[in-house]
Amino acid sequence: MDFSMVEILGYAASIMVAISLTMKDIIKLRVLNFVGCALFTAYGLAIDSMPVVITNGFIACVNVYFLLQMQKKSDASTESNA
Repeated sequence: MDFSMVEILGYAASIMVAISLTMKDIIKLRVLNFVGCALFTAYGLAIDSMPVVITNGFIACVNVYFLLQMQKKSDASTESNA
């Protein structure tokens, strides 16, 4: 069974998203989901599918936004405790 690099990219993206959904820690979930979405975005570009690119690019941006919000909240909490 021969797989092309594009197929492997698609499977890797699917696996990362699936693994991310098993995480209890929201930060790990968002990081792994971001990686999966980034891989899916690359996969979408490789297969020339703009719906895949747009959807996963948007979800990746949402993950980054919330990770940054959590980081800011963590930094503010650390500063107030110092």
